[in-house]
Amino acid sequence: MPPLATLMITLGITMGTLMTISANHWLTAWLGLELNMISIIPIIAKQKHLRSTEAATKYFLTQATASALMLFASTLNAWQTGSWDITQLNNMISSILMTSALMMKMGAAPAHFWLPEVLQGSTMTTALLITTWQKIAPITLLYMISNHIQSNITLLAGLLSISIGGWGGMNQTQLRKMMAYSSIAHLGWTLTVISTAPNIALLNIIIYMMMSTPFFLSLTTTTSKTLQTMTTSWSYSPTTTIILTLLLLSMAGLPPMTGFTPKLLILNNLTTYKLNTMALTIALLSLLSLTFYLRTSYLLASTAPPTTTQSTMLWRLKPHHNQITAILTPIALFNITILPALLM
Repeated sequence: MPPLATLMITLGITMGTLMTISANHWLTAWLGLELNMISIIPIIAKQKHLRSTEAATKYFLTQATASALMLFASTLNAWQTGSWDITQLNNMISSILMTSALMMKMGAAPAHFWLPEVLQGSTMTTALLITTWQKIAPITLLYMISNHIQSNITLLAGLLSISIGGWGGMNQTQLRKMMAYSSIAHLGWTLTVISTAPNIALLNIIIYMMMSTPFFLSLTTTTSKTLQTMTTSWSYSPTTTIILTLLLLSMAGLPPMTGFTPKLLILNNLTTYKLNTMALTIALLSLLSLTFYLRTSYLLASTAPPTTTQSTMLWRLKPHHNQITAILTPIALFNITILPALLM
């Protein structure tokens, strides 16, 4: 891609997100989301094969549908209340439609169908961008309208997202699809408390982004795309293998890792509001996600010396692999060891 085109696309993605999160008018927020969507489509489709074209088309159609629904909801709210202010979403139908549109933009269930396919047709760097940066704007809008969100809808969507994210990731051998279902499951945890404790929901998604960023970057440096190719990473990068194992355990939510912190806060909040059945249900459903996290961690740990791997080694070392690993190590360790600091 030419440098000028790369610069324009980067500016479009950055400015679109910043425009949305700083807006107080629905049309400005919609415009920022549209700019963001148009800018990332060339990044998804830059690979010259049919899978990337299919992924870009699915992403465009889904995001355009969600944008149209969002524009309709904001127009209906302005028609009923006379206000285009984001924090004044007082019409109930508009609130339901807007919540549905934002969940579709993020990839939460039941509008999750596009996320695994789009990530599978993209590169690891693009998948990282979709699962982290592209969720900032919709999450911010949900945070801003959290006082007007119907809690029954978000609880149901969160329950569906956690269950679908767990079931979908169990039979995956492709790492990008597995991380897509992991993203859906973590969005479910966020949605369960977005209407009662938006600050905890925001903390949950921020911690997930902090964990998934070094994970995707580590996969990029080792060019691992499947579970089989991931098992050979110890042979040429033991540090990266250890980082990946600890990050997987952290994303699974095992104490004393960082990923346990938001789950503990969310369960505590649900029990505070007398939603004990809901808290018990999502805690049990999280065991589904724990299954494929532990399976991947076991595959990484079982290939450590003196055990020999049965997978074929591939020529895929990168020239600056050691430098990138040296940068990722402190970032990953910070994500892993933040929980003891929070509990002190």
